[in-house]
Amino acid sequence: MRTAFKCRAYPTPEQVGVLNRTFGCVRVVWNRTLAWRRDRYRAERVKIGFVQANAYLTAMKATDELTWLNEVSSVPLQQAIRHQQAAFTNFFAGRARYPRYKSRAGRQSAEYTRSGFRYRDGRLFLAKMDAPLAFVWSWPGVDPASIAPTTVTVSRDPCGRWYVSFAVDAAEPDRLAPAGAVVAVDLGVTDFAVTSDGEKIPNPRHLAKRDRNLARYQRRHARKVQGSNNREKAKAKVARAHRKVRAARTDFLHKTSTRLVRDHDVIVIEDLAVTNMVRNRTLAKAISDCGWGTFRRMLEYKTARHGRQLIVVDRWLPSSKTCSACGHLLTRLSLGIRAWQCPSSGTRHDRDVNAAKNILAAGLAVSACGGDVRHSGSSRVQSPVKQEPRPVKVGLPRL
Repeated sequence: MRTAFKCRAYPTPEQVGVLNRTFGCVRVVWNRTLAWRRDRYRAERVKIGFVQANAYLTAMKATDELTWLNEVSSVPLQQAIRHQQAAFTNFFAGRARYPRYKSRAGRQSAEYTRSGFRYRDGRLFLAKMDAPLAFVWSWPGVDPASIAPTTVTVSRDPCGRWYVSFAVDAAEPDRLAPAGAVVAVDLGVTDFAVTSDGEKIPNPRHLAKRDRNLARYQRRHARKVQGSNNREKAKAKVARAHRKVRAARTDFLHKTSTRLVRDHDVIVIEDLAVTNMVRNRTLAKAISDCGWGTFRRMLEYKTARHGRQLIVVDRWLPSSKTCSACGHLLTRLSLGIRAWQCPSSGTRHDRDVNAAKNILAAGLAVSACGGDVRHSGSSRVQSPVKQEPRPVKVGLPRL
């Protein structure tokens, strides 16, 4: 099993200069190779592989215009080509969008393989550097001298913070003891999550809480003169405000997902199309602030790591407007209605709790049919519950 340890790094001024030059070279190699791939495909309809792209990198370093690419380590440049090839592979497979150009204003990073760094006794030496890179280890239970990293990634946030990430091959963790409980989670905006047990996890709204300060920093940044030092300082303040929001959201998602995985053997969620949902201009900001996609990815790797089961049901399941007691399906249920009474059984439902109960019933039916319970692809892959012409289980809609 591969895992990573991300630490704060504190490079010296000389190391900052080397790393900044490396970031610039990585950005130039990525952008020029991407433009070369696009132009060749448009002109000749030729698909470029890693071998051709790596040869193009060698040709770029041999030109007089880009001879300064030889001043930095070649390992991060080759890794940029590999990452771009993986990005195109994911694009053609339908898992990601078309690769974009890198900007000097965003996050900068460079990845080193074992031929580009030396790690001895908890000290990290990068290529083209004489002194070790200082970093702060944040895991008291793990000895930094005992790890053997396979790759090292050095990055710099837009706010100026430096980080170093060690990717290591770790042993499989101990599986959690059986909890004897199953749960379904219905994600929302008013409440971040509502479980089938009736628990409502409030939405912390991290971005909304800091919206006024962020808007003030952005107005100050917009009033500064282009290219001035004051504009750079204002830009750093905006980046720091975004970093605080991102850190608070990530901490909340980690704590929530860890608690769910620790307390339940089976977790059932919906296959939400977050990319399509954020196209709604009214709810796009609130949905993005929730971090549903990140939450699902956390559940996926944490359940796999600790021996739990994650079941993903079809996104088109009418969970909100189906009675979980008798299976009666309403013809319509607007978003403004948060509670309703079933006209068939007379049961009064909380909209979100009822949806979570239906998601749980559908997930258990998928598991009983032996379907793929952790697929992360498109919902066009129908689950076994969709193959039943007339489902008769309680909690599922009667077709």
